[in-house]
Amino acid sequence: MLKFNNYKIFSIPVLAIMLVSCDAGKDDTGTEYAPNMYHAVSYEPLIQITNKDAGEWVSSDDDIYGEYYSSNPNNPFEMNMREPAANTVPRSGSGMLPYRLPKDSLDLASRILENPFPASDEVIAEGKVLYSKYCQHCHGANGGGSADETAKVGVVFKGVPSYSAGRVSQVSGGHIFHVITHGKGRMGAHGSQVQPEDRWKIVRFVQTLQKQ
Repeated sequence: MLKFNNYKIFSIPVLAIMLVSCDAGKDDTGTEYAPNMYHAVSYEPLIQITNKDAGEWVSSDDDIYGEYYSSNPNNPFEMNMREPAANTVPRSGSGMLPYRLPKDSLDLASRILENPFPASDEVIAEGKVLYSKYCQHCHGANGGGSADETAKVGVVFKGVPSYSAGRVSQVSGGHIFHVITHGKGRMGAHGSQVQPEDRWKIVRFVQTLQKQ
């Protein structure tokens, strides 16, 4: 004969209630653990949905707004992210302005751009580290292009020219910066991947490879 103590008898209905309460229905989301993980209370800066009824049909929280409403009701314009003052221009942490020359202005860039960083040992060393991250896999560790592949110095694609041979050895720092930014031929643009300051440091290191 089975014997149940008071603890077991009490625990059975409690467990049943817990299981039932977690069951979601048509108009009931059920019991949620940490509901703030499912219903964010923060404001997304790049989303601006001002319609307060947007997503009302899927809303599962207790506020009066639809699920997709994402504007900040705590300021007069319901803005999630404030716009910069008129006519302002963004700068990098070092005060550098955005690079505005378009891709088809390589000749102009070659003639007018000047490197804001000196050709110091420190800058060149930093450029070498950046080169190893972003450039070496195609251009080789010594900047020899396809020649480095034969020497087993780096993993490169065939047809990549050497920095120290022919016309490439004579291009200016502005030319190199522009090509890193916008790409050229089979080389893709790296402007969205490498900050302007880092591009100029890579230029300084590449210029040492041109002299080899």
